[in-house]
Amino acid sequence: MIIDTHIHENKYSFDSFIDLKEGIDTAKLMGLDGICITNHDNNNLRNELGDYIKINGVLVIVGAEILTHQGDILVFGLKDIPKEMMDAGDLLRLVKKHKGVAIAAHPFRNNNRGLENHLHEVADLLDGVESFNGSTYSYHNLYAYATATELGLPSLGASDAHVMDKIGRYSTKFYDTIRDDKDFIEAIKSKNFHPVMRKDGQFVNLDYTYEELFSTEKLVSLKHK
Repeated sequence: MIIDTHIHENKYSFDSFIDLKEGIDTAKLMGLDGICITNHDNNNLRNELGDYIKINGVLVIVGAEILTHQGDILVFGLKDIPKEMMDAGDLLRLVKKHKGVAIAAHPFRNNNRGLENHLHEVADLLDGVESFNGSTYSYHNLYAYATATELGLPSLGASDAHVMDKIGRYSTKFYDTIRDDKDFIEAIKSKNFHPVMRKDGQFVNLDYTYEELFSTEKLVSLKHK
C-alpha cells in the first residue's frame, strides 16, 4: 500500500489550499491507496470524521502535526491535542502513553520548525523520520535521511502538501495491509515500509547507500546549503 503520510486540508489548516474531497480524488487518480491528514495543532477533523474513513476507495487516516519547542512532530493515536506548546520529549512520552506513534516532520528544513539536532536527544522516543518531504529542499531531505540512518530510525516519505499539485510527490510504501488507523499505527511500529518518490507517473523506491553517498564532508555541506 502506498500512503502519503503528511497532507494538510483547508478546513482546519489555515495555510492549506486543498479541499479534502478534491485531495482524495487527486490521490486516487495518482494511484495512492491512502493519505494522512495532519492539520496543524488540532484534532478538529478527527472530531468530525473519526480516526479514519474510506472515501472513494482511498483510506484517510487522521493525525496531527504538532509544533513543540524543538520542532514539528507528526502524531497518530493521540486523542487530545495539548493546548499549550510542549517540549518534544514530553509530547513523545504522551504519545507513547496513548500507544500512538510519532514521526519527526521535515527535521532539517530551514524554517525553524524541524527538530534538527534535537533528533539525537529524542531518537529513542520516535517511531520514524520523515526524511523525504515534498516541501523541503532535496539536500535537507538527504541530510535527514543520513541522520535517521545513523540513528537507526526508519525513513518515511510524504508530500506535506498544502496545494493540490504536491500531493504524492513523496509517499511511503507499506508492506502490511492497512485497513484502519490501528493497522496504520501497527505498520509504523513494525518498520515494514519504504519511502517512495513519484517519477514518470509511477512510485519508485528511494534507495541510498549511506556509506557511498554520505561522507562526513558531504553531510556538512548538505546541512549548510
